[in-house]
Amino acid sequence: MALANLFQRKTLDRLVGETADPQHQLKRVLGPVQLTMLGVGAIVGAGIFSTVGTAAAGGSDHLGAGPALVVSFLLVAVACSFAALCYSELAAMVPVSGSAYTYAYATLGELVAWIIGWDLILEYAISNAAVAVSWSGYFQELLRGLGLVIPNWLGTDYRSAVQAAAEVARTHAAGTDVATLGAGLLRDAQALQAAPQLFGFPLVFNLPAFAIVALITWVVLIGIRETAGVNTGLVIAKLAIVLFFLGLGAFYVKPENWTPFAPHGFKGISSAAAIIFFAYIGFDTVSTAAEETRNPQRNMPIGIMASLVICTVLYVAVAVVLTGMAQWDTLGNAEPLAAVFSALGMNWTAGIIALGAVLATTSALLPYQAGQPRIFFSMGRDGLLPPWAARVHPRFRTPHVATILTGVLVAVCSSLANINELVELTNIGTLFAFALVAAGVLILRYKEPGRHRPFRAPLVPWVPLGAIVCCGYLMLQLPAKTWWRFFLWMAVGLLFYFLYGFQHSRLRNGAHPGKPTNR
Repeated sequence: MALANLFQRKTLDRLVGETADPQHQLKRVLGPVQLTMLGVGAIVGAGIFSTVGTAAAGGSDHLGAGPALVVSFLLVAVACSFAALCYSELAAMVPVSGSAYTYAYATLGELVAWIIGWDLILEYAISNAAVAVSWSGYFQELLRGLGLVIPNWLGTDYRSAVQAAAEVARTHAAGTDVATLGAGLLRDAQALQAAPQLFGFPLVFNLPAFAIVALITWVVLIGIRETAGVNTGLVIAKLAIVLFFLGLGAFYVKPENWTPFAPHGFKGISSAAAIIFFAYIGFDTVSTAAEETRNPQRNMPIGIMASLVICTVLYVAVAVVLTGMAQWDTLGNAEPLAAVFSALGMNWTAGIIALGAVLATTSALLPYQAGQPRIFFSMGRDGLLPPWAARVHPRFRTPHVATILTGVLVAVCSSLANINELVELTNIGTLFAFALVAAGVLILRYKEPGRHRPFRAPLVPWVPLGAIVCCGYLMLQLPAKTWWRFFLWMAVGLLFYFLYGFQHSRLRNGAHPGKPTNR
């Protein structure tokens, strides 16, 4: 096996030319407003409604930023802006589905493209599972406010139930009142006791998370125009509720809650930044819709950058108001925006925030659930995945087989997995993807300096280098166990590549989409 074969690059002209193949052609129907709404829909979701609390208060394996959470948001915004500028340059040059996978194929070669494509499953599919788990929590909170209760064993996952039961046991053994652990954790612990058993194994299953993924998968399946329309409506509704939180919460801000500003110094700020990075990922999902965008050379950069700017302003404002309404060390719960109003006895307001979270996480599910199948689609078109991945529905013009497969994968993960582990895996996968996209900009600037760039990232090489350094720093803030899981995931991906992708690559076999390979 020649080493050069592993790093063979696909030319930009070939990448763009493949989009005209009738068997693999998608509809170009999206404009700049729809793209921006897709970005905002993907970004404003579970992160701002859930992880913001633990980022401020800290957890068992990371320090909290306290009121300096606003600095953490700005730090991540800088890192993401570097990456967003790099994505904008490549998305305008290569208006093809596949996002970072496609850009890596054009700049770093096939093996790196496979690695980043495999990595993007962490960012898209696994992150959607985390969002679905968060959606389930807020949906159940909303139902409880209406007097409806889902059985505990149908409202959480097995791993969370086991961890909660162990925490309750430790607290009880220490002679501490278990009520201090919070209602959510107690409900998870009770799920094990209440669950029916099959061969002695408790059947604990997150039914709401499974159901919402199934519904979103159906919406994504029937068309990108319909997906964008539903997403835009949800984005408008959730932004209205975020503004409601900011407007009403501002009246209950106590400046003394901002002291001490950074209780754990810069270590706490950077540790929180690594956690809330989950709240920023999503602008890159805009790039997965490049092949379904009108005038992508102009509209892709607008959608990517506009969505990031809008969300940064909202996040900073939420951090200021949230940490001003309550002591930073009391925010470590799954529903911090609703909890601060509940603590004031304003349960009706908490209900509205819970509704906002349900809408936010629903709209966050849509772009990712649409993005992941399009990455599978691009990999299947290149021969690195089986041909079914590149099949397009004759009526809906969507990659229907890949969409259904993604739906099943995400639904199962969301109903069985722990949200904290999913978030950490998502973060490391996304940071890795951002760093490689930035490296791709540098390489293309060197190898093809004369190629037309409809959008040029400014201050090259400093902007791409800034993205690489910032992403690398944030990756180092993640727990060691997350790194081990990441390496294991990548090892499995490399095994699959050498067993299948290397043998069936259309680029190496000289085949084009729609033509069989010689294998």
